[in-house]
This record gives sequence, structure tokens and C-alpha cells, in this order.
Amino acid sequence: MELFIDAAYDSLHKYGEELCGDKVEFVRQDDFFLAVLADGLGSGVKANILSTLTSKIIATMMAGGAALSEVVETIASTLPACKERNIAYSTFTIIKVSRDGQVYAAEFDNPNLVYFKGTQMMDVPREVMEVDGKTIFVSNFMAEENDTIVTFSDGVVHAGVGALLDLGWQYDNIVKFICENIECPMPPRVLVNKLLAAVNTLYMNKPGDDSTACVLSLRASKPATVMVGPPIDKENDKKVVDRLMYAKGLKVVCGGTTSQIVSRISGNELKVHVDYENPAVPPTASLAGVDLVTEGVLTVRKALEILQSMHKSENWESYNLNKKDGATLLARLLLEDATEVHFLVGRALNPAHQNPGMPVSLGLKLNLINELAAELERCGKRVTVEYF
Repeated sequence: MELFIDAAYDSLHKYGEELCGDKVEFVRQDDFFLAVLADGLGSGVKANILSTLTSKIIATMMAGGAALSEVVETIASTLPACKERNIAYSTFTIIKVSRDGQVYAAEFDNPNLVYFKGTQMMDVPREVMEVDGKTIFVSNFMAEENDTIVTFSDGVVHAGVGALLDLGWQYDNIVKFICENIECPMPPRVLVNKLLAAVNTLYMNKPGDDSTACVLSLRASKPATVMVGPPIDKENDKKVVDRLMYAKGLKVVCGGTTSQIVSRISGNELKVHVDYENPAVPPTASLAGVDLVTEGVLTVRKALEILQSMHKSENWESYNLNKKDGATLLARLLLEDATEVHFLVGRALNPAHQNPGMPVSLGLKLNLINELAAELERCGKRVTVEYF
């Protein structure tokens, strides 16, 4: 089975600092996913520079197939030394997951990653590797669908030190918290938010150190193909509809004219639902062979707004994605059901958008799709856009 690696991270800045001293880099390739968490020495600008350089170098070199020893030597010779302490220092955690579930991890001075099969915490086999005077723990193991990997910076471990907790939250208590809160399945963003909300509480909303949490979740690959708008050349109608109908995974059609084109070419009857779940969102329709049929621009915009609001929220799981209106159905399909999204975007002008009451230009529609694609990528999805 081909797996998809769903991933999310977030950070709390040290109180009073504009820049975060932690940095996370994601690299998604056809055959693997790579996550790098770097924690620069100190805080503020210096730490930000150290962690940014470290994460960028590791992500670029590891994605290109470089050996760990070569990567570490490059970091050591590249990082600018701190004038006060005469050292250049950044901790790091590297997690590389192949589409078949093979996991490679390398950890240097960061808290140990935590690995779950479902909701059961598992031991991670670690070997010691000495590289350029640094002790690095290297792991190789096979993961499966519904497995989760959690990693975090030491700001999480120190949460509450000297205030609510004399010695800070401590690693074992963090692991216990994750064990009590993890569910299967669970969107990575939800677990990240839960973890950092607890950290912020322990710091009494004034973090004493940069704190970052990163979660990787393995899921069965389930792509979605979304057709939005009619092609600019009507001769391409059949080509695009065939691309949709013969695609693997979930199929979505957005737009009244677009759904009529799909109905005509596929020979399947289009049935518009007359019940309104939400008066602000146009009704959905049904079409054999298609998982979801919605109105176009208004519904897509509402779905984007839902995703943007959830991304900014500290309590993501509180959002109700069980509503039956078209925007919520579309947001849920793209966020929870699909792992990869491919947009087939038609560039024809819709006559319905050219009246004064519906001032939607082609440029606005294309920008809307680009915004939606960017938001889905921020949520850990792999997104491609094709224009016709």
C-alpha cells in the first residue's frame, strides 16, 4: 500500500521576541516526505538564523541524497559562530518517511521523538553515531497506516519552569499527555494545537523559551480530483471530464455550468438538491460517479474561509465539519478525506458572473483557487493545479 504522510507543526515564540529560534522544514517528494526540526542556540535573531540555516541545509542535502555525516560537516562549517560564546550551535531532528512506511530518523540534542501505532506508544530502536564530535541517535523502522510520529523542541520540556512547575513539564509528563490525548485517526494539526495549548498554559501565556511541536501521521493515499469551471475551449470539455471521471480516488465538481458539462458528457443525470442546510451557501447536487457536486465561486470561497479560520484557531477540533452545506462538505472532503488534491481549473468566463450583482472576474476566480491550494498545502496536503 502507498502511504501519504500528513504533517503539521506550529511554534510559540519566546515572550518578548518577534522571531522564533525554532525552525521546521518540510520537503515532499514523490517517494518520500522529509521533516526537519532545528532549535538554534539562545533566542531571537541569532537563534532564528542558526535554526533557519540548519533546517535549510539539512532539508536540501538530505532530499538530494547526501549522507548524514556530510550534512553535519556542512552545518558545522557553515553556521556563524556566536561572538559572546564562540560557538555555533543548533540542535536538530530529521525524520524521513518513504511512501512504503520506511522511517529514518536522526536526532541531535533534541527531546526524543515519540512513535505511536494507533494510540499505542512504541519503543524506537536507536543507534549511536559519532559525527564531527557530535553524538547523534539514528533510527530505522517500518511504520504503517494510522501510525503517528511526534517531535518537539526543548521549550516544550521546560514549560512552566520556575513558575507553575519547579522543574518544568519534563519529558515523561509530555509523553503521558500525548498518550492521553492522541486519537486514531487524528489530524496532525489537532494534536499540535493540543500540545502547544498546554505549553502556553504552563508558561502562563508568556513562553520562557521558543516551543515547537511537529506531528507526522501516516495515512492510506487517497487523492481527490476537483474540476472547477468550464474549459476556455469547448473542444476540451470531453478531455477534462474524462480526466475527472477516470481519476483515482475522490471526484468533485464545483460550478453549475461545470456540473452540466460533466452530466452531458458522462450521460449521468444531474439532480439538484432543493433543501438548504445554510441559506448563505448554494445547494449541492448529485451526479453518478462524482462524490460531491457544489456551486462554484461562492461555495469555494466559503470553504476557503472555513479552512483559514481553522488554521488560525487554537482549538481546531471544535469546528463542526459535520454540517451538510456545500462549503462544509467541500472543506471536510479536502481536509479530512483527501490526502492529495489535483485541481482541473477551467478558464472560460461564466456568463452568470458578468452581471452587476455577481462581480466575479476570471482573475478573482483563479486567485481563489490559488489561495485554496496554498491553504491546503499549509494543512499538509500535496496540491497540483492544471488549467484548461
